[in-house]
Amino acid sequence: MSAAAPASPLGGDDAARRTLRAGLIQGIFAYGFWGVVPIYFRTLSTASPVEVLFHRVLGSLVLLLLLMRLTARWSAALDALRRKRTLAVLVLSSLLIAANWTGYIYAVSSGQTLQGSLGYYINPLFNVVLGVLILGERLRRAQIVSVLLAGVGVVYLTLTLQQAPWLALGLAASFSLYGLVRKLTPVDALTGLTVETLMLSPIAAGGVAYGLITGWGAFLHASRWLDAMLLLAGPVTALPLLAFVGAARRLPLTLLGILQYLSPTGQFLVAVLLFGEPFTLPHAICFGCIWAALALFAWDMQRSAARTTSPTRQSPGETLISE
Repeated sequence: MSAAAPASPLGGDDAARRTLRAGLIQGIFAYGFWGVVPIYFRTLSTASPVEVLFHRVLGSLVLLLLLMRLTARWSAALDALRRKRTLAVLVLSSLLIAANWTGYIYAVSSGQTLQGSLGYYINPLFNVVLGVLILGERLRRAQIVSVLLAGVGVVYLTLTLQQAPWLALGLAASFSLYGLVRKLTPVDALTGLTVETLMLSPIAAGGVAYGLITGWGAFLHASRWLDAMLLLAGPVTALPLLAFVGAARRLPLTLLGILQYLSPTGQFLVAVLLFGEPFTLPHAICFGCIWAALALFAWDMQRSAARTTSPTRQSPGETLISE
């Protein structure tokens, strides 16, 4: 694409602007939805987190199978299932995402949404640490300061409350490890998620059946309202994920990285303003350190991206379209 049409901050020509506008809408919807989704999970607090996970898996599977059919990607899924190494890695990633989902559901249902928010604020910095330890990546000075500043916040909160925020750290660790495993797996996002969900679905189906037979689960044993909410677990999981995939295809990674903070920010506001969870001075100092770390991290990423653009100073839209 010619670099002579950067009239709009959204890109060069009309097609580029439309692409970025669509991606921006999808990204805001996905991350904004994830920011307020604790409200939905709070309505399921009478069901166990494991039961909610089972319904989340089964509901997502229906939509994912439909998408696989519409996009004709069954050959890629079958190929992944035939390769033992890829299959083994996807088993690991399915366990990691199941652990992350269960932990987050538990955080909300047990009145610890604030810890969930903290976990997803910390997650990008965990990614940086894993990149250094596992992939041998090198950190720039600003990134080192960001990680140390976030660490100071978590340590201060731990020492002050005399209890580590294990739930937040577990959420950040499980999702970061999931991202690392998927990064090293040679399958696309939709195929990988479908295979992971297929692997979890026998356990989920067995769990739902066991609950129906024995009365262990809340589904069909509590109220019609709860039954309807549990049946919505699939769409609630899949719809923002689809929007995210669309945004990831249309937006520069730097812009997508900034949008991702809408999610924990929304969760933070829901936890404090709507759920009334305690937000003490130690929490304020910890979150303040992490917010400062993320601001420094985002600034450094933006500066690095600007340095790697061509001398013609392509806009983000032009960079995306040219790829």
